[in-house]
Amino acid sequence: MLPTDLMTLLLRLLLLGVVYVSTSHLAMPGAVGAELELGGAWSGEPAAEPAAALPTDQTAAAPFVVEPFDADLWADFFLPSPGSPPPAGTEPVQRTPARSIASAPAKSPQRVSTYQIQQNDHVLRFLEQFQTGYRRAVVERWLTRSGRYLPMILDIFRQKGLPEELVFTAMIESGFDPVAVSHAGAKGLWQFMAPTARQYGLRVDRWLDERLDPEKATVAAANYLSDLYKVFGSWELVQAAYNAGEMKVLRAIQGTGTRDFWSLTGTRFLRDETKNFVPAIHAVTIIGQEPEQYGFTVKPDEPLSYEQITVPRATSLKHVASLSGIPLEELIRLNSELRLKQTPPDSPYHLKVPRGSAPALQAGLDREVEARKVAVASRPADRGKRKIQAAERVTAGVHVVQPHDTIGGIAKRYGVSIQQLARWNDLERGARIFPGDRLRVAAARQTDSEQGGFR
Repeated sequence: MLPTDLMTLLLRLLLLGVVYVSTSHLAMPGAVGAELELGGAWSGEPAAEPAAALPTDQTAAAPFVVEPFDADLWADFFLPSPGSPPPAGTEPVQRTPARSIASAPAKSPQRVSTYQIQQNDHVLRFLEQFQTGYRRAVVERWLTRSGRYLPMILDIFRQKGLPEELVFTAMIESGFDPVAVSHAGAKGLWQFMAPTARQYGLRVDRWLDERLDPEKATVAAANYLSDLYKVFGSWELVQAAYNAGEMKVLRAIQGTGTRDFWSLTGTRFLRDETKNFVPAIHAVTIIGQEPEQYGFTVKPDEPLSYEQITVPRATSLKHVASLSGIPLEELIRLNSELRLKQTPPDSPYHLKVPRGSAPALQAGLDREVEARKVAVASRPADRGKRKIQAAERVTAGVHVVQPHDTIGGIAKRYGVSIQQLARWNDLERGARIFPGDRLRVAAARQTDSEQGGFR
């Protein structure tokens, strides 16, 4: 019998799988395209890379160009069949210590489990491919980009007790592109579909899409990977389920009686993209840990650095830029989860701004608050002044014509007839009045014959 908490988790994952009708939490191949076109062989000649598609909520008028991971490019990265022989001359990898692109202080709580990198035929094929033709340049670009996010991902995974090698799952998912969007709607560094994103605490609505927030999405991915490990007990099966969906992998285990992923690759129960997804991760992990050994010249990008400041609800990024002098495109890049380029209207928001720019923005926000306070405080005084002026005008029996005033409206306001108003002010039938005219609106002590109108 399984422990009660594990049974509960398994039931939740099973129900989640039923909701998705056995599809993945992400677009089946994740950021590798709406459908991985795994059947096409490649000649080894460089091919033109397809144009990157903008996220669905990215408009053509945006002031900057994002570089979402081109999912369809992955169709060329995979071999026609997972069962084909390895390239001639490929030898088992002899790993020697080298600088890891993911290197960082290794202080962490108790790990969930260790991660074993396989070097079987499946993995060696991808290791060979990733060093061949234009694929080398693509992988090198991803390794360079990884420098922005690896420190943050490693820190979160260590806090969760996850193996550090799992960080390279994001390379196969999105090429370490936080605004990657698949044709099926999977988004972000970890290529979540909206239902699973919400299941793991990410907000996805008309205002926010936190799948595009690298840090929040990484926390969600770490929790999801941890939950999957409690069910499958194998990181290869976890990664397969992350790609294909929990129900697909559970049915494969049930249909074959084995919980060994590499044995499952020889069956019909998993799709080719899932069979290739896991060895591809192992291959880029080997390269990512020792890039120089495989001939990659990589200077990782500087880690993403920012600070947060609380701004009022419904604050537009354009307004923040005007207050602080921060370039608008930089604010959009740091806060790509804001779908309408403004903070939600329901509460204040922790906005990400370039490090060192918070004081200028805070000063601008403070000036706005003070100006608003002065305006609010002056309203009662203005209203009182206007009332006194109106009372004085009535006491003096004179009305100063305002824009849009009419003779009938003025007569009604002071409780007199139109005829009286016309007689007191020598107004003929059809006479026009203009703003600034002064009309007598009460009878004077003199007789009507003695009273002259004035305007």
